[in-house]
Amino acid sequence: MARTSAAKTALPAPARRALKTLGADVAVARKRRRIPQQLLADRMLVSRQTVQRLEAGDPTVSLGVLASAFFILGFTSRLEALLSPQSDAMGMSEELARLPKRIHTPVADDLDF
Repeated sequence: MARTSAAKTALPAPARRALKTLGADVAVARKRRRIPQQLLADRMLVSRQTVQRLEAGDPTVSLGVLASAFFILGFTSRLEALLSPQSDAMGMSEELARLPKRIHTPVADDLDF
């Protein structure tokens, strides 16, 4: 009997929906470029079933497979910018909240001639 991956069962519902949307978006991009699944699979060096799983939003598909699809479809820059620090509004607000309220001039103790 095949083992079921915990990635399929333990993934939160919003993350599952996001993967389904991402997979559907990959399928739309492929179709707009008029690339058959088999040709995309050949270019990615994976099986057609893997492309089908990617487009279905299967969470067990590797990040490398997704990155390969992004590269072939011309979306590498979007993958690079996915979690860039510049687009992390929550992280920036947390960082600003931790800044000190007052800044003091450092005391110069080093008067050793």
